[in-house]
This record gives sequence, C-alpha cells and structure tokens, in this order.
Amino acid sequence: MRLMVMFDLPVDTSEDRRNYRKFRKELINEGFLMIQYSVYARVCVSKQSAQFTENRIKTFLPPRGLIQTLMVTEKQYNSMNFLVGEKKQDVRNTSDRTVVI
Repeated sequence: MRLMVMFDLPVDTSEDRRNYRKFRKELINEGFLMIQYSVYARVCVSKQSAQFTENRIKTFLPPRGLIQTLMVTEKQYNSMNFLVGEKKQDVRNTSDRTVVI
C-alpha cells in the first residue's frame, strides 16, 4: 500500500513559506519521499497503517492551502507510466525494504 500526499500551499508571505517548509519537513520525517514537486509517497504495510499515517499528517497541517491524500496498492503504483523521464531505481522507493514481523 502506498500513501501519496499532494499539496498546493501558498508561499506569498514569510509565514506561508515557513508553514510550507515545516509541512514538507514533517512529511520527510514521517518517511515520505518526493515523487515530484509537491507530491510525496510512502510505503505502508497495510491500509490501517496508511490510515494511521494519514491521521498523523492531520496533526501538522498548515492553516492554508490544499492538501490531498491518495491510497493506492503496490500493483497500482507499479503500473505508473513514465511519459518523459525515467524511474529512479532507489531501494527507498520500493516495498523491498519493508519488513513485516
């Protein structure tokens, strides 16, 4: 299961930029990797784990902007087509490093 976070945050004022940086830093601390600018994804072991992570994100939302989440299965995520550019062969971006105990 993958949890994807897509966001569009204002950066008009210094406070907006601070909120943007804080939100992005919190996503990275939660284990998210940048897929594209303002699109981050994280591998979760189950739907319940993805929902738990989504609830954790709700604790550090900025006051303004648009933030959306999307849960997709590994099969759906791996069927992503690259129209321009190449897929990064990074072990951090695969479920291979996920260990279920």
